[in-house]
Amino acid sequence: MNFLKKKSIHPEGWKFIPLFTVITLFLFWIWNPLGWFGVVLTIWCAYFFRNPDRITPTNSNLIISPADGIVQMITAAPPPLELMMGDEPLLRISIFMNIFNVHVNRVPITGKVLKRVYTPGKFFNASFDKASCFNEREAIRLLLTDNREIAFVQIAGMIARRIRCDISEGQTILTGERFGLIRFGSRVDVYLPSNVQTMVSVGQTMIAGETALADLTINI
Repeated sequence: MNFLKKKSIHPEGWKFIPLFTVITLFLFWIWNPLGWFGVVLTIWCAYFFRNPDRITPTNSNLIISPADGIVQMITAAPPPLELMMGDEPLLRISIFMNIFNVHVNRVPITGKVLKRVYTPGKFFNASFDKASCFNEREAIRLLLTDNREIAFVQIAGMIARRIRCDISEGQTILTGERFGLIRFGSRVDVYLPSNVQTMVSVGQTMIAGETALADLTINI
């Protein structure tokens, strides 16, 4: 269980693991079998907040998956209104994270953060298309080194009730670096630049910081 090492757990996890441990001890005090149920939940909590290293491709033209999970949708949609990127539909890749995926999110491509906007909202199931418009979210508008732009959005789901985003406006962020997480089950949308072709398909498994979503040199 290498993920139980402190450096392998996201700092957010240390807010919960001690709490789960105390609850487990209390459950043992009430009834021994309940305590073992608490042990399982405590191990799951540590597993949920695991923070593994990743090997990010060095090709600067690649847009990399910001999240572990399954590609749930690939569709044309306008980027979030709050980012002020216009209403032209862009190719949107939606990656759904279940409660067993790594939930640490990573930067999809190097660029300068032009805008970061938090929007409160509902907690519909993140697998629903309407979650992009109505759910609580953190949206980031990113200027790339070739002056094109992308957007990526952390979306809270039915179980997820807390988004952590460590990005600031004006900051330059690098492909593959960690920038936040969502707990406990959620979704990340990526809006590709105009005319860029995706390299993934619906149902494909993504590895954050490693799987290439698109190549900026491959156009539709």
